[in-house]
Amino acid sequence: MAGFAYSAIGFDGVETVGEIHAPDLEAAREQLRVRGLLARDISEISASGEDGFRTAFKKIKPRSMQVFSRQFATMIEAGLNIVASLVILEEQTDDVYLAEVIAEIRADVEGGLLLSQAMARHPKVFNELYVSMVQAGEASGMLDNVLDRAADQIEKETKLKRRVKGAMVYPTVVFTFACLVLVAMLMFIVPIFAKIFVELHGQLPFLTRVVLKASDLLRERWYIIFPLIALLVWGGLRYKRTEGGRQKWDQFKLRIPLKIGEVVLKVTMARLLRTLATLVAAGVDIIKALDIAGSTAGNWVVERALMETRIKVQEGVPIAEPLTADPTFPPMVSQMVRIGEETGELEQMLSKIADFYEDEVDAAIQSLTSIIEPLMMIGVGFMVGIIIISMYLPMFKLMQLIGNQQ
Repeated sequence: MAGFAYSAIGFDGVETVGEIHAPDLEAAREQLRVRGLLARDISEISASGEDGFRTAFKKIKPRSMQVFSRQFATMIEAGLNIVASLVILEEQTDDVYLAEVIAEIRADVEGGLLLSQAMARHPKVFNELYVSMVQAGEASGMLDNVLDRAADQIEKETKLKRRVKGAMVYPTVVFTFACLVLVAMLMFIVPIFAKIFVELHGQLPFLTRVVLKASDLLRERWYIIFPLIALLVWGGLRYKRTEGGRQKWDQFKLRIPLKIGEVVLKVTMARLLRTLATLVAAGVDIIKALDIAGSTAGNWVVERALMETRIKVQEGVPIAEPLTADPTFPPMVSQMVRIGEETGELEQMLSKIADFYEDEVDAAIQSLTSIIEPLMMIGVGFMVGIIIISMYLPMFKLMQLIGNQQ
């Protein structure tokens, strides 16, 4: 189906503008007529052009998605049909962009699409995990339960991201502050000492000469150095978004020392297992569940390992066997999965492992923070100390230099 932007007049004479999805222009006009609107102007929206630009800077908060899913589930459980529920959700949501999306979904459902199909038209808002869960809920007649699980999934993911981001705040602030202090000292404080040293004449210590050269270079070539640094950062981020760059970066993250790689793996395992447990509980086919869980794991190494697991499972092998053979997965994961398969309680076991790793992430982040904080302080002290020592080393010869001048 294509998207159409329209301007229409209702029975009350009020002009309405919005978007609608339909197979063609005539079908779009018919949808507007059914809704009591007379189209004045209607034009097709390019999926990759204007529509992509329209949503490029729009983002829905996870909290809004969680509330939407929870309220939607409550209305379906209360016996309201999907269209009526969407109308209420559209009116009461505080998120303007989400209200627009809900209106488009409602129009698509009224036009004959399934709810999952309508949501799939908005991949920026409803990812593959969400759409697959809704699709499974529609097939099993348990849409309310599935929407509740989707809300729980969003809540768990949000908490996990909040923990990781919270742990990164302190190191980032300290590192940024240290860099600003270093640049300020090289550009403004070191030149003051440089003038004194030049006037006194004499052989300066090697460390002092290096710092003075760095200061001169930064002050005289700042218009080259700063853009070059920005270009290197931008290029690194662009490269990381490529397939090859993503693979190398994800492999590197798992090997970072000081237990940082272990934390990355635990975060990935927690997200992966929570997603897999949610999909299995929603009734999604295990092959598709493994595919979706792998694509949302957030790490290429784990994604590749799970892809190989999915291939083995398609051949009739139990899930636990390829997990045991792959060193990417900790032994506890394969053992718990094996127990879940043998007892028929795979979803419960996956949930328990996900809970375990989420708790492990908390403990690991606290431990990591206790290690990083003193290291950051030592690093800041080292950078500032080098400059201070380099400036004070000549002071030991200052009296001698002054005597020579006299």
